[in-house]
Amino acid sequence: MCDKSFYENGLKFSCRRCSVCCRAGPGFVFLSKTDALTISEFLDMPLREFIQVYCRWVEWSDGARLSLKEKSSLDCIFWKDGCLIYEARPIQCRTYPFWDSMLESEETWLSASACCPGVGSGEVVSKDAIESRAELDRSTPIVMKTDV
Repeated sequence: MCDKSFYENGLKFSCRRCSVCCRAGPGFVFLSKTDALTISEFLDMPLREFIQVYCRWVEWSDGARLSLKEKSSLDCIFWKDGCLIYEARPIQCRTYPFWDSMLESEETWLSASACCPGVGSGEVVSKDAIESRAELDRSTPIVMKTDV
C-alpha cells in the first residue's frame, strides 16, 4: 500500500538537466501516441520514419511496447551533452521522478535521491502537482505493436 502522507506538504525537486536518468544504464522510455507525434513533429520527420529510426519494440507482459532506442553506451538515443528533444520529451520523462514506484514510501523517494541530484533539492512541488504528474504517467496509454 502506498503511504502518501510523507509528501502531504510537497516534495523538493528541480530538474538539473544532469541527464543521470537518461544515461549509462539500461532502461525503457515508453511512448504514447502523443509522444511519438510530438517528437516526430519536433524533428520534422514523418511518424513512420521516426519510429523506424529512433524506436524499438520491447516485449512486455501485455505485449510489445514502443520505446526509444538506446545507444551502445546505454544512453538514450537523444542524449548528447544534454537532451536533444527536451522541449518535446516524452510524458515518462516529463513526469519523472513522480512515478508510483518512487512515491511508494518516503524510503523509495529518498533512495531516488542517491542517483538523481534534483530529488530533495530545489523548489517544493505541491502534493496536488505530484499526484497530477503521477496520474498522467499512470494513465497515459503506451503505443502497442498491435496499434500500428
